[in-house]
Amino acid sequence: MNPDEAAKLLGACAAFDNRQPSQIAMRAWATSLKDVPLDEDCFEAVARYYGTPPKEAGQRLWIQPHDVRSHRDIIRKERLENFVYEGDPNETGEQYLANYRRTMKAVASGRVAGPIDVPALEGSFHPNVLQRLQDEFGFDSLGQPMPGDDKEVAAVRRPGPLSIECPVPACGAPIGRPCKSALRSRASKVIHPARRRAAAGEPVTRETPEEIEQRRRAALASLERIIANQEAAREEARGE
Repeated sequence: MNPDEAAKLLGACAAFDNRQPSQIAMRAWATSLKDVPLDEDCFEAVARYYGTPPKEAGQRLWIQPHDVRSHRDIIRKERLENFVYEGDPNETGEQYLANYRRTMKAVASGRVAGPIDVPALEGSFHPNVLQRLQDEFGFDSLGQPMPGDDKEVAAVRRPGPLSIECPVPACGAPIGRPCKSALRSRASKVIHPARRRAAAGEPVTRETPEEIEQRRRAALASLERIIANQEAAREEARGE
């Protein structure tokens, strides 16, 4: 950018901030932007700068050469967001680099329209992934529930105990979810024996509330013993 071109750019700035461009300002801007050509992107950078609200209310906007440079770079990078150079199978390495750089520069400048849509991946799932989708989750190759009597159940059904609701009255965990337990940690997945038997087609003996309470108390007593043993071990270690 030379001083005459900088004067035109300063004139665009003056339309927004009422500055009075001088010969010194023209030379200073030309020096700061000597590697930036005066193009439409420069004027667009000025318009974008003054079209953006200031960080603080009432703050006066006053554009500087570095603002023009940074906003112009952003505008050009936006055009290259989905840029893909497909190339020519017959071109050499040097030809590829030259054509790649020339095409990228043309798209960045706006002379050549860039791609609008993001390139999509082609093909289907890997056979192993596809088989797992079908076996464990009931999805077909398109990610849709496989045909069945109940599509909502088919969408979450998987082989094993999680394919049915838990028959334990105090639990009743839905399909696809682990059983509920007061002693279950987030990292573990508890499956009640009755649910395993039901999933395997074996007879399920439902526990009475008294049996559930008895089992719960036994589990809590076992947990208390574990905690007591740990405390005793710590006390013994401190004594040593």
